[in-house]
Amino acid sequence: MHWGILATGTIASKFASTVSAMAAEGEKLIAVGSRDLAKAEAFASQYGDVRAYGSYEALLQDPDVDAVYIATPNNLHFENTMRCLNAGKHVLCEKPFTTCARDAEILYRTAAEKGRFVMEAFWIRFLPLYQQLLRRIANGEFGKLRYVRCEYGFVAKGARRERKFLPELGGGALLDIGIYNLGFLRMLTGQNPVSFTTEMQRNEYGTDQFSVLQLRYPGDVMAHSMQAIGVQTNRYAVLYCDKAAIELPDFQGAYTMIIHYADGSEQTVHCPPEINGFEYEIREVSRCVREGKTCSAVFPPADSIATIQLMDQIRANWEMTFPYE
Repeated sequence: MHWGILATGTIASKFASTVSAMAAEGEKLIAVGSRDLAKAEAFASQYGDVRAYGSYEALLQDPDVDAVYIATPNNLHFENTMRCLNAGKHVLCEKPFTTCARDAEILYRTAAEKGRFVMEAFWIRFLPLYQQLLRRIANGEFGKLRYVRCEYGFVAKGARRERKFLPELGGGALLDIGIYNLGFLRMLTGQNPVSFTTEMQRNEYGTDQFSVLQLRYPGDVMAHSMQAIGVQTNRYAVLYCDKAAIELPDFQGAYTMIIHYADGSEQTVHCPPEINGFEYEIREVSRCVREGKTCSAVFPPADSIATIQLMDQIRANWEMTFPYE
């Protein structure tokens, strides 16, 4: 797959280095686009023979680019993805896919109509540890799932804090990292909650900096989710089932789980990534494109849209909207 990248930030660098490490699999970064040509050239120079474009439009006009990874701010995801699809490119767009469910539905429908692949870059969904965990839950090894707790918080300072929180950029802790928590819960339950309660603290920009969610899922599964920017926490999660409790010391980079069985025995499972974890979603994009698919069955549009719908409902509960909505 010949990849192009929109934007040159930290996450774009991680994606570029991952693609570069997958050359033996046929993955290749061939172009990068930025609104600043100097930034595009500086970024491209780190990865060998990579073309640099001083606009997103110029990148999309490159006939050799098969797929585009979108790493722009949240508020631009809908517009950028639509431009890529209209230019005939396949798309992997950073999370959150869009800032509202309506826009996500439009993009998935457009991709299907145009015969182009599109997926939200919810990379943890493809990690081998989660594939194993979901199989073992489905096989009944741990008994019925009763309760899940997850928390994720970090401290952002200076210009990075502003980027994370500005409402005009689609900021706030819920969309930035809470999506990992809610996507994780969706992955485990396969459904959205039937009810939730929430408490939230706003920052000086008017967006959310700290929130706690109590959720009830079908089948009487309970969950607790905490997400924060400004509070440093472990990215910790635990699942309580009838026959075992499963600890995930880092559920966002899930490479280890510790299973505490009800009989007192314990098992530690390690599934380290081959590169950094991004390789699995990249492989999924390439596989689906080869097979002529417009979406992934592993992380289908319904799951992506459902999580965004839930965040819409939570933000409505907070009476919070973005300036462009």
